[in-house]
Amino acid sequence: MAIKLKNQKDIDKMRVAGRMASDVLEMIGEYVVPGVSTEELDRRCNEFIRKVQKATPANVGYHGFPKTLCTSINGVVCHGIPSEKDVLQDGDIVNIDVTVIKDGWHGDTSRMYYAGTPRPEAQKLVETTYKAMMAGIRAVKPGARLGDVGHAIQKLAESAGYSVVRDYCGHGIGRVYHEDPQVLHYGRPNTGLLLKEGMTFTVEPMINLGGPDVDQLDDGWTVVTADKSLSAQWEHMIAVTAHGFEILTPGSHDK
Repeated sequence: MAIKLKNQKDIDKMRVAGRMASDVLEMIGEYVVPGVSTEELDRRCNEFIRKVQKATPANVGYHGFPKTLCTSINGVVCHGIPSEKDVLQDGDIVNIDVTVIKDGWHGDTSRMYYAGTPRPEAQKLVETTYKAMMAGIRAVKPGARLGDVGHAIQKLAESAGYSVVRDYCGHGIGRVYHEDPQVLHYGRPNTGLLLKEGMTFTVEPMINLGGPDVDQLDDGWTVVTADKSLSAQWEHMIAVTAHGFEILTPGSHDK
């Protein structure tokens, strides 16, 4: 496993890209309403990244992915493809995942939105998933291990009666979109990779209302819960600092 440690100059660049990605998610929030298609959301974000930010949407063409965003509604776990056919309904929950490239560096983040008024069980899942992500992030510091991060997420999610998706995970990031290490969202304390200052990676747990099993649709991208239960995901890109962590993709939802 080749871990690329980043120096302060690198992290400064990643912070710029990360804030740009967060700004995309802030901008699009007012448009996430019943009746809007995920295609329209994608178009607005693509235009914002290219014309306003003068940056590059990393997802377009990545391994053949056709769109700027991943838009994952209700029982879609991740990698949903925006479409004119996918029109948000009142009560839907949707994850929007975006990655921006600026000056060669990637900024990667996602968050959950409500279209209209969510059902109580959906709102609780979304809120708990955010808390699970933050519990994992708070476990990050030099000398800790990735198993500590995964355990913190798993413990919080499972104590609420939910399950953690195991087929997909967080990842190292920098000039390369996906690099080592893989960041599992479950684990045992004091196991896994030793964290060091200068590591940069995403923490992006996918938490299901039902079981953890998932299926991939025939489009080769969209991942759904096998039992058709709801799923939620949040994602931050972080850097390991001398004394802990820095969230490189902060948003207004962060406390």
